[in-house]
Amino acid sequence: MRWLGHPAAKPLAFGVYLLPLAYLFWAVWFDRLGANPAEALIRSLGDWALRALVLVLAITPLRVAAGWPQLARFRRMAGLFVFFYASLHWLAYAWFDMGLVWADIVADVPRRPFILVGTLAWLLLLALALTSFQHAIRRLGAARWRALHRAVYAVAVLAVLHFFWMRAGKNDQTEVLVYAAVLGALLLWRLRRFAASARTAAGGGR
Repeated sequence: MRWLGHPAAKPLAFGVYLLPLAYLFWAVWFDRLGANPAEALIRSLGDWALRALVLVLAITPLRVAAGWPQLARFRRMAGLFVFFYASLHWLAYAWFDMGLVWADIVADVPRRPFILVGTLAWLLLLALALTSFQHAIRRLGAARWRALHRAVYAVAVLAVLHFFWMRAGKNDQTEVLVYAAVLGALLLWRLRRFAASARTAAGGGR
């Protein structure tokens, strides 16, 4: 996969990440979002945020399993696009559901559990986005930076819980279960890798 290291690979990936947003702009412009376009837009942005989260969590397992070290070049961009789509999702809720009336938003967030956990996930993503640059790594130190960025797995749990509660009034939870299974498998992979590293470190210390 030498093309992953090509200078054009990152701009191409950037363009691919913007395709869902371009489609949504097209759908809004040509009135293709159905009878309730505001709700469709909110949910579509949330879906793309969740898909982007799955992709960013899959980068390291895929890099290790396939032997594609160049994939590491795309990790920060992928993480920032998770934050980008999650921010648009939350902003769409604040705008279309709440009319950007901040007093109503502040009252609504703790009142509805799925809004609360979604907002908590977004706040964690904000912290990760703000510390995703080299300056933050130098200021925090590599160890503390890595510990902070493990919060992406807490984001995954909160995102699935948000999706589950949002779908609680419907009979079909199949899509929720698929996301939960994929994110659970990625988290299990990470835990097994962490446990293996801990055993290796303990063995080397004896």
